[in-house]
Amino acid sequence: MKLFRARAPLRISFAGGGTDVSPYADERGGLVLNSTVDKYAYATLRESPDKLITIKSLDYDMIAKFDLDQPLLYDGQLDLVKAAIQRLNDQELNQASQGFELLLHTDAPPGSGLGSSSALVVAIIGVFTQWLRQSRSPYEIASLAYQIERLDLGIKGGRQDQYAAAFGGFNLMEFSRDRVIVTPLSVPDHIINELQYSLMLFYTGGTRLSAHIIDHQTEGFVQKKVSVIKAMDEVKRLTTETKKALLDGKLEKFGYLLHESWESKKKMADLISNPHLDEIYEEARRLGALGGKISGAGGGGYMFFYCPFESQPSVTRRLEELGAQRVGFGFEKNGLKSWEIHYDID
Repeated sequence: MKLFRARAPLRISFAGGGTDVSPYADERGGLVLNSTVDKYAYATLRESPDKLITIKSLDYDMIAKFDLDQPLLYDGQLDLVKAAIQRLNDQELNQASQGFELLLHTDAPPGSGLGSSSALVVAIIGVFTQWLRQSRSPYEIASLAYQIERLDLGIKGGRQDQYAAAFGGFNLMEFSRDRVIVTPLSVPDHIINELQYSLMLFYTGGTRLSAHIIDHQTEGFVQKKVSVIKAMDEVKRLTTETKKALLDGKLEKFGYLLHESWESKKKMADLISNPHLDEIYEEARRLGALGGKISGAGGGGYMFFYCPFESQPSVTRRLEELGAQRVGFGFEKNGLKSWEIHYDID
């Protein structure tokens, strides 16, 4: 028995999140600084002797089955997976003469701010690419994942998540109307180690529909609200400063720039923060964190802080009292990985 497997890393966004969303990125250019972490989306494909497509979500304990030639209808159940299969079917699955079983799971729930939905699509593309002996560059994989999410399904959002999952590592990403440039950053190991030791990642206890937040942000930009445009321009400007602080190893400055970025990001849309998140953030700062932010569109999910090591115990205790849960993590230098496994069944 052969198994084909792929994994794509999730990411945290340090600065520039939201500027990768159209129409801002198309008209003024977006800029994002992010890094992938050691949490993943996984896709496993097992060939089937019949002409059935079986999708199993291990996270939600959901199973869906379809004939190989049956159109996949979007009904709110596993639509992201169906859209990926449909797009790949249109392009290349007609080369396949047999059915398959697709098993999926992620290390963080969709809507939690780590880009898990996009990483899952990237992993699905990766496992099919492995199965069908195809060859795709990280740019091609990320672009295809973006098309599946944003065009085929019409899910509102930006472009950084797909490219982070495909490329992996620390990256500066530039976005324009018809071009994406990913610049890998050669961050020295001792800086990465110190940054990892000083960053605290917390799950705030909720997920959110990022599309609602992005709708508000986009509406403000389209309506030419000066405060929204100014905030997005400032977030983009701070991205360049944050990148420089990171590469120079000026991590305390990096921490303070996280704070400035968060203060500017909150002005991009009303739903980015809420009283509960504000309390978590203010308490972390009061107890010693230099800065932090939500990773993702906002509204809930994961929040991280740059915090000197001697303040971390008190910050952890207080934030756990407020319902947040500290989560261990490490940085991941690699992007999408796929492989094939052969099992002997006696």
